Amino acid sequence: MTVTTDTNAITASTLSCGAALVTERVAGVASVALNWLLPLGYSTDPADRDGLAPLLSELIFRGAGSLDSRQHSDALDRLGVQRYSDVATHHLHLRMTLLGSHLADAIPLATDMLRAPALAEQSLAPVRSLCLQSLESLDDDPQHLVSLHLRQRHHPPPFNRNGYGERQVLQHATIEELREAWATRCVPHGTIFAFAGDVDHHAVHAQLDAQLNGWTGEHAEPTANAPAQRGTMHIAQETAQVHIALAYDAPAEPHDDSMLERLATRVLSGSTSGRLFTEVRQKRSLCYSVGASYRAGRDRGHVSLYAGTTPERAQQTLDVCRDEIERMREGAQPDEFHRAVTGLKSQLVMSGESTSARAGAVGYDYFRLGRARTLAEVTSAVDSISLDQLNAYLARREFGDFTIASIGPVELT
Repeated sequence: MTVTTDTNAITASTLSCGAALVTERVAGVASVALNWLLPLGYSTDPADRDGLAPLLSELIFRGAGSLDSRQHSDALDRLGVQRYSDVATHHLHLRMTLLGSHLADAIPLATDMLRAPALAEQSLAPVRSLCLQSLESLDDDPQHLVSLHLRQRHHPPPFNRNGYGERQVLQHATIEELREAWATRCVPHGTIFAFAGDVDHHAVHAQLDAQLNGWTGEHAEPTANAPAQRGTMHIAQETAQVHIALAYDAPAEPHDDSMLERLATRVLSGSTSGRLFTEVRQKRSLCYSVGASYRAGRDRGHVSLYAGTTPERAQQTLDVCRDEIERMREGAQPDEFHRAVTGLKSQLVMSGESTSARAGAVGYDYFRLGRARTLAEVTSAVDSISLDQLNAYLARREFGDFTIASIGPVELT
């Protein structure tokens, strides 16, 4: 057993099967949250089978081990387990929150979902229907839809997928190919078991080792198979609003500049005092909604912006947003810097009060960095940055060409 421990209650080890285990002991809480990252993200679906991952994400809650769907659900309910799953680029996330005193009883039910999911044929039709409904619901949510089209153009395939799957795959996937996908891709290699809250690392390590004895397998990580499309795209719709999305490249999380970019994005759009809100909405009344966020992955990062406005104001809204991004190179003012630092630290403190948020953070950190950071470490990194350092970064920051997507009655340039 390979174990590394820091003084702030985060412990990481490698299970006998080869999967990673990382836990954060949170003092004073009675709950524990788990975030299990399984290497079944939507980018791992074969090129012509985009949609298997979301189907599997629904199917794994419909029976496991010797228990059928109802029996397995009842067993989790008796332990008070709140649970759900979601599919991201690299992983299918299995998430649970429960009392720490019930964890030892819940782990066998959860590991059965990995090693022996029922994947019953009679469960496929209702799961198929749910996934198709989710896909169809995008037409009623143009703000979300435009962000998915932006992602599709800005990132290289298969990392540009929308996470909902292709209609033809959802409609025609068979239970046999879903079972095969689970057997070949739900493997220890690339799996990360993350826990936070009332958890004893060594006890969990021992129990998982016993439960996962004999679990083997590796699966190759997906790689980009074509360049990103980038550029500008528009979907014409006779609507009363225009939905605008814009993206530009940013540092990946392991990069030394990632924390600088995080603060810079907060200056641009951290609150109602951020530049986008102030310049686009308050001063010019161009739109009803505007904001930007930074997402830093293991291999790449980007900043995405959304603005919702009227057709008459759409072009000016986009122009002002682009101008404000470019103006970031002039640097931040002291009051903007202090608001960005305070806002980021407040967000960190509030996330520390949620065991589910911490389980998500330590698992995602471990994937991106190969280790998990405590809140104290991240806060210290924020505090170590000065206004001069941020402005020096912004002075050399090259935003590159913007990727732009829009939905509405007018096309933008």
